[in-house]
Amino acid sequence: MLAFALVIVSIYGLRVALLPVGKEISVNSAQLLKNPLPPEAPKLPDFSAIADVREKKQAFFDFLRPMIRAQNALIAKERDFLQTVNAHFSLDHTLSDAERYRIGEIAQKYQFNPRVIDGDAITELLRRVDTVPENMVLIQAANETGWGSSRFAREGLNFFGQWCFRKGCGLVPLSRTEGLSHEVAKFDTVEDSVAAYLRNLNSNGAYDMFRAIRADVRAQGKEPQAEELVWGLMSYSERKEAYIEELLQMLQHNKSFLIANN
Repeated sequence: MLAFALVIVSIYGLRVALLPVGKEISVNSAQLLKNPLPPEAPKLPDFSAIADVREKKQAFFDFLRPMIRAQNALIAKERDFLQTVNAHFSLDHTLSDAERYRIGEIAQKYQFNPRVIDGDAITELLRRVDTVPENMVLIQAANETGWGSSRFAREGLNFFGQWCFRKGCGLVPLSRTEGLSHEVAKFDTVEDSVAAYLRNLNSNGAYDMFRAIRADVRAQGKEPQAEELVWGLMSYSERKEAYIEELLQMLQHNKSFLIANN
């Protein structure tokens, strides 16, 4: 696995090295997915008040898991639609206006601007419109928030450290370097944070390697696993390889919590 990862990293390393840290996003509430939330979003638990470590981890995963599954289900539905469209192209079927309109909506959501809507464009769009392993999302959220206890999670419902750049769009980091203007984005709900994070991985240029690894695994007829895809997150943190190694260690150390709930 390590050899595979190093080969992939070497192939895409030069292009990724030229990209900014990829957790930077521009948050626009109008672009956020309309989530199938219950009448009231789940109340954020006080994870820092849970003294037992195992209980805290279980509570954290149990809180986030339904939101991750809901968002992945929406992505899977979009992917199914695009795969059906691809099948239509292979049979030389003409797309309806409704199909073309929906393709346009999905392409805009994933920041993809095809010159024409054809089979090649749909194939490229399918590289973006794909699910993210639940275990990877859970572990990254745990890492970014200190198991839900960070200021950004508590005050901004931001579970993935995502940035925004419009003044007042979020929370100003206490340790922000002088001269920088970014803020840590605030969300209306935790599920909005999950949706924005997944869209970020699926559309941001910094994660082209992540999407390439996932597409390669799909091409082999296999289901992408967190341990493979984390190597595509090199641009998520300035810590680079150290960040990846930490995520891998967390995946291993928390396997009992992750497996028990799948």
